[in-house]
Amino acid sequence: MQNIPHVPVLYTQVLETFSDIKEGIIIDCTMGYGGHSSMILEANPHVKVIGIDQDQSAIDFSTSRLEPYKDRVEIKKGRFSCVIKDILKEHDKREIKGILADIGVSSLQLDQKERGFSFSSENLDMRMDKDAPLSAATVINEYSNKELQRILLEYGELRNYKKIASFIVDNRPFSSAKELSEAIKHLMPTGKKIHPATLLMQAIRIEVNDELGELNSLLDTIEEARFSNTKIAIISFHSLEDRIVKNRFSKWRENCICPKEAMRCTCSNDYSYGKILTKKPLTAEDEELRANSRSRSAKLRVFETDIQLER
Repeated sequence: MQNIPHVPVLYTQVLETFSDIKEGIIIDCTMGYGGHSSMILEANPHVKVIGIDQDQSAIDFSTSRLEPYKDRVEIKKGRFSCVIKDILKEHDKREIKGILADIGVSSLQLDQKERGFSFSSENLDMRMDKDAPLSAATVINEYSNKELQRILLEYGELRNYKKIASFIVDNRPFSSAKELSEAIKHLMPTGKKIHPATLLMQAIRIEVNDELGELNSLLDTIEEARFSNTKIAIISFHSLEDRIVKNRFSKWRENCICPKEAMRCTCSNDYSYGKILTKKPLTAEDEELRANSRSRSAKLRVFETDIQLER
């Protein structure tokens, strides 16, 4: 029997979000170990799931894990920002009733130390797709001081980004995540319940995998598709991602798209894409927090589209 390594974050909240979907397709943009997909398939017996992942290890694992549901599962390899466009070419968008995205590094990738995501990893990789050309080693050992400053400020929101960038440049090359996180520890923020190098590693990982670009591209595709009665559920793990989702959902909710400085409304005032179902993001409850520390920073926001499609 396959060893199931973990329970996905916010699983009860995700199941509740999609509980009223009786048929159609739910797209799991970040399939990982297949945890959310398997639970959705079990709870919604007439729903089909299309799972996406760029990591072949995840594809192999989930293909086996989801074997009992093989008649209702389709698995695609690639970046979700691209693959979802292919799905829309293959399926009538009326069939798409739910879209789930669990943004960021997966438990599968964190658990495999050779992937370089862990602070104790003996290498410096961080690629979600092992065939991708850009790795953390390239970023740390080859980026200019100015380029390092950019990612440390934009993706790590580190106040002393200039000092950290200079330290990296002056002391490289670094060969492992462990070596880097230990060397830089004295320059990192203290007093939080996280590893001192967390924000540094976050910034590098986002750069390597273009995570914010992927998220924005996914939201652009959803916006352009103009789905009808589709639930969009996005789990984020840090403020940069959550801010993007929150702002985009707020935009989708608005009827009027006139500039704020306009004296009066000159648009048709009917541009709303739907409604926000989560006034505040859903977070892990005490029981889940005790069982899975990784759920501590997870936030789930849900939007439901509500437009009329011509038939």
